[in-house]
Amino acid sequence: MYIFRVIRIARIALRHRLDLLCIEAAQQSREMPSIWARWVLWCLSCLPRSGGEHLLPRAMRLRLALEQLGPIFVKFGQMLSTRRDMLAPDFADELALLQDQVKPFPYHQVEAILERAYSQPVSTIFRSFDPIPVASASMAQVHFAELIDGQLVAVKVLRPNLRRVIEQDIALLLILATWMERFWSDGKRLRPREVIEEFHKHLVDEVDLMREASNATQLRRNFSESPLLYVPEMEWPLCRSDVMVMERIQGIPINQIDRIRASGVQLPLLARTGVEIFFTQVFRDGFFHADMHPGNVLVGIDGRYIALDFGIMGTLNDEDKHYLARNFLAFFRRDYRGVALAHVESGWAPADTRVDEFEAAIRAVCEPIFDKPLKEISFARLLIRLFQTSRRFNVQVQPQLVLLQKTLLNIEGLGRELDPELDLWKTAKPFLEQWMSEQIGWRALFRNIRHEAPYWMDILPRLPRLLDQRFRQDQMELRIRQQVLELEVQRLGLWKITLWLAGGGLGLLLALMWLLGRHFLVKIL
Repeated sequence: MYIFRVIRIARIALRHRLDLLCIEAAQQSREMPSIWARWVLWCLSCLPRSGGEHLLPRAMRLRLALEQLGPIFVKFGQMLSTRRDMLAPDFADELALLQDQVKPFPYHQVEAILERAYSQPVSTIFRSFDPIPVASASMAQVHFAELIDGQLVAVKVLRPNLRRVIEQDIALLLILATWMERFWSDGKRLRPREVIEEFHKHLVDEVDLMREASNATQLRRNFSESPLLYVPEMEWPLCRSDVMVMERIQGIPINQIDRIRASGVQLPLLARTGVEIFFTQVFRDGFFHADMHPGNVLVGIDGRYIALDFGIMGTLNDEDKHYLARNFLAFFRRDYRGVALAHVESGWAPADTRVDEFEAAIRAVCEPIFDKPLKEISFARLLIRLFQTSRRFNVQVQPQLVLLQKTLLNIEGLGRELDPELDLWKTAKPFLEQWMSEQIGWRALFRNIRHEAPYWMDILPRLPRLLDQRFRQDQMELRIRQQVLELEVQRLGLWKITLWLAGGGLGLLLALMWLLGRHFLVKIL
């Protein structure tokens, strides 16, 4: 099965002449490719130019290839589209079309999915249903509709046969990850199999629209009183695993800067609000929107963010949040020793790491970017240098933080579009300082006591009985260990007696043989 998928991937790549992009990248690279790489590039250059696809612009060829390769490849293109500092302008503009302009599937398939989900005709559920989708993404497409009671809604329908394609591509990626761990020196440190399995888990969650609806409800509850973020309400009676119905929201896509500016919204304030929303989700709630590319974010007329597409949500436990906050705060304060110590104490770096050397390496990477606006910072070069530093000190990739890293890149990309003068560090530092004071100060102590009080009120009356049970259990364990020790001593004593008897018998046998030998020797002489 996998070989056919590999053949299909190769055929699509060659049809759109992605080999020309590889050759072009190798020619522009400053490093000399290896002998094997040069041999492969020479073979690619000899391929015939059949068809007219190679005449299309290079960025369009890449986008069309990603669309045909399936949802995982489309999501990769979506992530790249937010990184204009890493891509040429033509690639960034073309890949941005993958965010909500993927080729839709026909309406007759949509109607079949709806009728199968509701076990009745579409006309009995919806007074009207627009057959033309308003957005089409890698996993699903969205149609506007009106319910029988007149309520305006948006209906999200999952693409057909999606799960089978995802399972095939994930299986191929796991095979590649296994080869990477086996043949690449950094493979085991980067733990690619764990990263892909984490990605697979979130993809499986994303193709279950009931789970997505529950994610949206939780995020809506977290920001119910917030003036910063609005989350649409779900129509739970009409939600299924492959269909999700929610209230229809009007807003401006966040990448349409001119329309946002014309609406009177202040772009610098909007950029700072986005940073605050991100850190609030991560550190206050430990539950964050992990797919915040421009196709999933709108701006309301009141200046609030409107979140869409809740298929990929990240979660962090208290330990992860604590160490992340320590790292961020130490980083913002230029306390590079604190960053190094946090990595070692959390187990991200080996216990025998030289903290002073690690501190100096982090300082060399991070110091040049401070006090600079986003437009003067190349996060691509920063990430490359951080990767080189982490490889030198054997820092392990944390699979549970992969989504957080991806989301941080999305936030940085959005911030760069809205306000290139945004100082990401100064915006985030006060929020993190307040959060840390709430976590480790006296307020945190009283909050934890208040949180644990019901548990202690329940356990205090039973505490004497629990202590007595524990004491009896310890006595029983001690008695059992004593019996085991006595049996072991007896066994060793038996072995000792056996060895003494065996040694004595062997000595007697040797003495008897010596006497017999001497007797026969005397007779002979």
